[in-house]
Amino acid sequence: MFDYHVHTEFSVDCKTPMRENCAAALAAGVTEIALTDHIDLRPSDPGYGYYRAEEYFASLERVRAEFAGQPLVILAGAEVDFHSQTETSVRAFIERYGSDYDFVIGSVHYAADGELIYPSTFASRTPDDVFADHFREVIRSVETGWFDTIGHMDIPKRYLPRHLRNYDPARYRELLGPVFDALIAQNMAFEINTSGIRQAPKASMPGPAIVRWYVDHGGSRITTGTDSHTAKTVGASVRETLEMLQLCGVTAVLSFRQRRGTPVAIGQLLGGISPDAA
Repeated sequence: MFDYHVHTEFSVDCKTPMRENCAAALAAGVTEIALTDHIDLRPSDPGYGYYRAEEYFASLERVRAEFAGQPLVILAGAEVDFHSQTETSVRAFIERYGSDYDFVIGSVHYAADGELIYPSTFASRTPDDVFADHFREVIRSVETGWFDTIGHMDIPKRYLPRHLRNYDPARYRELLGPVFDALIAQNMAFEINTSGIRQAPKASMPGPAIVRWYVDHGGSRITTGTDSHTAKTVGASVRETLEMLQLCGVTAVLSFRQRRGTPVAIGQLLGGISPDAA
C-alpha cells in the first residue's frame, strides 16, 4: 500500500513524530509512505511560518536511518497550499526546495477571498459559488505545473453545514471537465484522499463518480493518501480505495521517486495486502 499523504510534527495541526508514523505504516502493511507536511504561505493562515524545511529534512534522514532494512520506503513530501493570491510565495518555495522532495501535493484550502474554507464560508455564499471558485483555483494550481498531484480535489464538501449536506458531484460535472483537461495536459495526478471516509462527508475526496468521469475523460494518474494527522490512521481505507479504483476502471496508482511517478498495477498491490492490514 502507498500512503502518500501523512502529516508529522512539522505541520501546525499535528503532533505525531515521524518515527511513530513510520512504525504505524509497517504495522498497517504500508510499503511506501510520504511525509507531507503543510506548507502554509498565506500570512493569515494559522500555520504561516511554522514549517522549517531544514529541520524537516534533518529529521527525515534520522528516521530513514532508523528504519533502514525495513520493508518501508520513506519519501520526502510536502503539501503546499495554493491560492492565486499566494502564487508568488508558492513559486519561491518550489524554486528553492522543490527538487529536494520525492513528492509534492498541491492543495487548495482557500475560498475565493483567500480565507480558509470552513462551515462559516457557506453562511454568505451558496455551495455552487464555493465549488465553482474552488475548481477554478484547482485549475490554476494545476496549470502552474509545480505539483505532482492535487490533494482532496472536492474538499469543500467536508465543510458543508449540516443543512446543506446534500452534495451531489453530478451538479458540478461540467466544471470538472476543465479540471480533467488541465490535469491531463500537465501529466499531473490527483489523489484519492481517504480521510473523508472516517470523517465527514463519509466518502473519499473525491469519490467514485468523479474518478469514473476522469477515466472516461482519458485520465489515468492517481495517488492514494490518508491525510493522517495521527499514527493510528496511517494506511486507513487504502485497500478499499484500491478496490474502488479498479471498479472505476483505474488499473494502476503512482509510486514516486524524486518527483517522477511510475504506475504500479493495483492488482499487484492488492495481491500483497492481507485483510488484517487494511
